[in-house]
Amino acid sequence: MSNRYETLFTPFKIGNCEIRNRIVIPAMEGTNIIENMFVTKYNEKAHDYYIERAKNNVGLFIPGMIPVYSMMMGKWLHKNKKAFWQADPLIREIHHNGAKIFFQLGAGFAGRNYTLPAQMLKVAGSPVLKKLTNPLLHLNEMMVAPDDGLPMVWAPQFSTRALTVDEIHAYVEGYAKSAKLCKEIGVDGVEVHAVHEGYLMDQFTLPYMNHRTDEYGGSFENRYRFAVEVVKAIKKECGNDYPVMLRYSVTSKAIDFKVGAVPGEEFTEIGRDLAESEKAAKYLQDAGYDALNCDNGTYDSWYWAHPPVYMPLNCNLEEAEHISRFVDIPIIVAGRMQPDAAEKSIQEGKIDAVAIGRQLLCDGKYITKLKEGREDDIRPCISCHNACLPVAYFKNSGAIMDTADAATQGHCALNPRAFEEKKYKLVKAKFPKKIAVIGGGIAGMQAAILLSERGHQVDLYEKTDALGGVFIAAAAPSFKEKDKELLAWYRRKLEASSVSVHLNTEVRSLKDLSADKYVIAVGAKPRKLPVPGFEKGIEAIEYLNGIKEPGQKVAVIGGGLTGCEIAYDLALKGREPMIVEMTDDLVKAVGICAANSECLRDLVRFHKIPVYLESTLKEIRDGSILISTVNGDQEIACDSVILSVGYTPDQSLYRPAADGKKDGNSRIHVLGDAQAVGNLKKAIWGAYDLGVSL
Repeated sequence: MSNRYETLFTPFKIGNCEIRNRIVIPAMEGTNIIENMFVTKYNEKAHDYYIERAKNNVGLFIPGMIPVYSMMMGKWLHKNKKAFWQADPLIREIHHNGAKIFFQLGAGFAGRNYTLPAQMLKVAGSPVLKKLTNPLLHLNEMMVAPDDGLPMVWAPQFSTRALTVDEIHAYVEGYAKSAKLCKEIGVDGVEVHAVHEGYLMDQFTLPYMNHRTDEYGGSFENRYRFAVEVVKAIKKECGNDYPVMLRYSVTSKAIDFKVGAVPGEEFTEIGRDLAESEKAAKYLQDAGYDALNCDNGTYDSWYWAHPPVYMPLNCNLEEAEHISRFVDIPIIVAGRMQPDAAEKSIQEGKIDAVAIGRQLLCDGKYITKLKEGREDDIRPCISCHNACLPVAYFKNSGAIMDTADAATQGHCALNPRAFEEKKYKLVKAKFPKKIAVIGGGIAGMQAAILLSERGHQVDLYEKTDALGGVFIAAAAPSFKEKDKELLAWYRRKLEASSVSVHLNTEVRSLKDLSADKYVIAVGAKPRKLPVPGFEKGIEAIEYLNGIKEPGQKVAVIGGGLTGCEIAYDLALKGREPMIVEMTDDLVKAVGICAANSECLRDLVRFHKIPVYLESTLKEIRDGSILISTVNGDQEIACDSVILSVGYTPDQSLYRPAADGKKDGNSRIHVLGDAQAVGNLKKAIWGAYDLGVSL
């Protein structure tokens, strides 16, 4: 074993439950073993996912949150005993491999945070439709909060109704009876969801969401009463020695509804500040909670609880370390946690364990590789949320998920094998072939690696002197340190493989190559707009790759993901960017997690970057641009223009049919942006699909 992380691999206890090391997989949406709303993954996918990680040294598993009350048909979890006993064999096997497991019990998605899908907006806005659909959807029981009239997170045009005292009591009973069923099937403990992230129970604790005048509002004790009653009820039902952990956000990081505080921002906290949290942590410990699983944030600052690439590494560690001084129970912390920071903090007695979620989706053998000192072999998580949490939000949109991503929560953009271990099991090819892969971007590299592992003879052709394609540019900003690590990981994997790599080799025609199969992964080309002076602009990729340097005052055309990242990067460098966007919101795109987009929007606000929405570029002039806005044409002075207006597939080598498959030539396969412009998930998953099928 490597001595570098010696403390991480020492045991600790939550209550009387001893856990073999200090590494916890926290609950993540889509990683459920038991479900109370939709079809669970248990019978289909969960076994292989959990057992691979149990065999690879996970200390404690916390599967995805189980709602004690379901919006679907209004079902109470404790009345569904069959679902619990169905999980018994998996729990036994997890224990056999040395790991422990807690079930996370929650009020579901009830609350102003209820993930109101775009398809339900009409129902939510109509009392008649609400009543008609109530036997199935129970929206009236979901759109609740401590108060009447709070704006819903995913659709602020709609508001909540106040939860009744009888409903609160029913939830308390639901937690307790569900916990008893957990204990009966051998689950080692439960985690209460949550005084965390602005979920329903947390909403009661926060003054800006709770103005009640009954026993559940007003004073500190009243605001925390719901959380206290739940732990006391569980202990009464299960015994005082049954471990109960609490998911806990140390501070709220909230400035206003739908406005979060970004790192380094001076602001007035409207939620739970550090002073109240010191008191609350001790109060909750004394009520009976055996551990606090900590982060920061609410749904108004969602990127603290689900930190994207723009958030610092270990972003919640400081507050968790602070709060540990006020309690005697274990403190666990989540949020882009890195092993060196965790090791140091645990060694110094500031925290007790670390919660690492997405990295263990990304690489199921992560902990074993850490233990054995094989860090270069770890596929790094880049906090993209492309497949683990692909829920988009933009202005009054509701929760947006495209049909392709709807089933992928809890999966991984970089590792399609998570929850699909059987589908993507690599077996040697019966008839090895000679395969030419054209294009050394992520899709091309991934396909080449997989095909070579299956025994094919693979040649990879890249026209430039470096592997990575457009991802080299994507990884360029200073806040993309994990992207750079991923690029280096791919290059190492390729170097260690049997793939023959040909750099500085442009393939102009497939006829120039001799192969049984051809994989075209040549990427995309920047989109050109029919705008006077367009040629004066700097393409996004030219800026990111350092080919062209902009001036001080920079107009960024396009307020999508890349455009906003560029504007943020420019602001960090001391430039004065502005954004021109044709739609009515920044980052208005399906498949981009709301934590990512809202973080960018708040960073744009914090850096005072001017934004021109519903505006289009009409002309690039010397020293200015002309744009068309809702109020007419406007000329804006600028030194440079960066163009981030999208890409089109590069089909100069081969033009596929619309679906990229039914092209009449089974020897040719098109991958990634060359087939259709998409994100990293599309490129890697496409490469996996091809890699296991050829």
